[in-house]
Amino acid sequence: MADKEPLKSGSPFATRIDPTKESLSQEQMHFIKQVELEQWKMKTSKLRTRNVVTGLAIGALVLGIYGYTFYSVSQERIMDEIDEEAKRARLKGPKTGAN
Repeated sequence: MADKEPLKSGSPFATRIDPTKESLSQEQMHFIKQVELEQWKMKTSKLRTRNVVTGLAIGALVLGIYGYTFYSVSQERIMDEIDEEAKRARLKGPKTGAN
């Protein structure tokens, strides 16, 4: 824990280089571009998957709210119809001192 420097290995595997400062051959530059393209494809496929999942979740939420709104509005109409029916029944019923 006293050493704050990262451990250095003796092999040049996965060391960072600056292609503008290093003298690289055409084959090496082509290989670097291929690797970068493959990494980019993997990242975009993961990002696309996340975007699809997020879109579906938001769509489901919107449809749920939309459906609930229609359901609640239709319930209000039913209650209005029941109230109208009760009012008609009271008018048709016998008249007493309590009415």
